[in-house]
Amino acid sequence: MSETFYDAVGGHPTFERLVARFYAGVASDPELRALYPEEDLAAAEVRLRMFLEQYWGGPRTYSEQRGHPRLRMRHVPFAVTEDARDRWLRHMRTALDELGLDPEHEHQLWTYLVMAANSMVNTVEGQRPNLL
Repeated sequence: MSETFYDAVGGHPTFERLVARFYAGVASDPELRALYPEEDLAAAEVRLRMFLEQYWGGPRTYSEQRGHPRLRMRHVPFAVTEDARDRWLRHMRTALDELGLDPEHEHQLWTYLVMAANSMVNTVEGQRPNLL
């Protein structure tokens, strides 16, 4: 059996560091922080970490606890604008850079994160979310 991306980049500790650093950035960004309804970001941090771990070949805890990811559907209640996407990516870029992954793994992860962030945009500035 070949090694998964999850294993190759260091498994749980790597994803834990990535997501913790990302949410530290979110906490310091009032515009992006406003998209998170929970007072404490800890639950959001756990959900994102579990999702990323599962996506990259780690434990299937996300699906076991929350069902199919359905990312776009789960984000419909939130007005995800291009500005919010850019802020999300800026904090994720900082977190990814601090991991110090080898260039190939860094590129793979970043390419996915950009694609995922782009797919979450559901609102044109000043308009209601596009629910389709």
